[in-house]
Amino acid sequence: MNMSVKLRTMFEPLLKAMARCLSLDENCFVNEHGESVIMAARFNFYPHCHDPKSVLGLKPHADGTAVTMLLQDKQVEGLQVQKDDPWFRVPIIPDALFIIVGDLLEIMSNGMLKSPVHRVVTNSDCERMSLAVFCFPNPNKEVGPVADLITDEQPQMYQRVLHYENIFFKYYQLGQRPLHAARV
Repeated sequence: MNMSVKLRTMFEPLLKAMARCLSLDENCFVNEHGESVIMAARFNFYPHCHDPKSVLGLKPHADGTAVTMLLQDKQVEGLQVQKDDPWFRVPIIPDALFIIVGDLLEIMSNGMLKSPVHRVVTNSDCERMSLAVFCFPNPNKEVGPVADLITDEQPQMYQRVLHYENIFFKYYQLGQRPLHAARV
């Protein structure tokens, strides 16, 4: 079985596990996402940089996906996640996938699951490689918060969105958080 088929078979159980963690019907995110899953892979190569403090490998952003599956370099760190204001390094766990919740899953979970802002920093001594697999619903599928997560105490935070990739790229180019455009 090739890698893309293996990753595809992981996607649905991952969404089901996230739903169970929120005490929801395990199929709610799968149903909201739709049966079709589009997966796009990107290999990232970050050459060593003599002055890493002046060059980012990838600017701060959150992913416009449902989830992103990331296989990091086995030896060279570079991924950082922002929590509140400070940046925290993501440690390497060899041969493990790092799962990043994307904006679309934050929308589906009505803000219960967070799409983290992250970046990649360069290294002065070593090059770094990673593989990112982005998982999207069919672009013609409208996605919105799961009804069971909308209550009087937790009102609807996000509108239903169609073609989120258009919103994402518009705001990403402006250096703004695309998710804010989907807020109610």
